[in-house]
Amino acid sequence: MTWAFLAVALFMLGACSTQAEDIEIASNDVDISSAAYDTPSPAATADSSEDPAYSYREMNDAGFNIPAVDVAKMNPDHIRREVDFETTEPPGTIVVDQRARFLYYVRPGGKAIRYAVGVGPMSRSFHGTATIALKRKWPRWVPTANMIRRSPEHYGRFRDGVDGGPGNPLGARALYIYKDGQDTYYRVHGTNAPSSIGKAVSAGCIRLLAQDIIDLYDRVSTGSRIVVQ
Repeated sequence: MTWAFLAVALFMLGACSTQAEDIEIASNDVDISSAAYDTPSPAATADSSEDPAYSYREMNDAGFNIPAVDVAKMNPDHIRREVDFETTEPPGTIVVDQRARFLYYVRPGGKAIRYAVGVGPMSRSFHGTATIALKRKWPRWVPTANMIRRSPEHYGRFRDGVDGGPGNPLGARALYIYKDGQDTYYRVHGTNAPSSIGKAVSAGCIRLLAQDIIDLYDRVSTGSRIVVQ
């Protein structure tokens, strides 16, 4: 089974589920008792003045190829950039505006890094304030027994899980959203379907282009605050 086939199949299935009964994550992805509280990488703290073509260049990450995004064909508003941003939230906070389909990483001095996102229907999405409890590179995805029982023709082939890689619906990185110490089953993650950015097509999670989720992942610390509006 090729990565390309998996990518299409899992995107069509909407594998990033919003219901607890429809989520199963490997045990090392949900134990927050031993999660390291890290700091952003030095490279991620610098002001972003990159040429967009460089920001969305082809990348090789952990042995996986991430295709370049043709910025000439992108909606200019979807290009990652620093913007003016008025908020009472402290620097380091993630603010998600689901209606506008933007995610903001708050910086000092009334600034933020803005990323375009794909979201789910407002009625099925998480709202409120929570914490990024975990960060994972190329996370593994496993359908639950309930998902397989409900739709064996779709999920049965994935019963042993999908390893991290280009065909995995969580993409290159995932940030796990917890509320009061409990998993909300919502994620900020990459996508293998770039056309979904700027649209309300996910099952409820918040998805970014591969290059953008990698950039955000490097900026965000575990324990960071996230506000989803």
